[in-house]
Amino acid sequence: MPIESAFVRAATGRAQAGASRAARESASLLAALGPRERRVALDRRGRTMDTAAFTRWLDRSLRGPAPVAFLIGGADGFTEAVRDRAELVLSLSPMTLPHALARACLAEQIYRAVTILRGVPYHRSS
Repeated sequence: MPIESAFVRAATGRAQAGASRAARESASLLAALGPRERRVALDRRGRTMDTAAFTRWLDRSLRGPAPVAFLIGGADGFTEAVRDRAELVLSLSPMTLPHALARACLAEQIYRAVTILRGVPYHRSS
């Protein structure tokens, strides 16, 4: 399964603060996506899943015809437009995480799910 990482440049400058910055970054993020991706927006207000549920979801998603795109917002988060256009709004934690930490947590969960799907025993399964 190929994995790609793409970045949208953060909005900068003094005039870019709060909601204005989130709006510009959200618009750039949506413009960078193709029409086919299954969009998963990471947001602390989203749905939570344990590892088994995430693994099942990822397995179903990867079997579909469209690639999965995980979206991580900048320091000011996403606008509602991103959440509204996402197939799934997923929470890694109800706490706010820095962008780099959210990327690391997501990468670890994807790795864990893929290893489970490949038959590697998961020590937390019942």
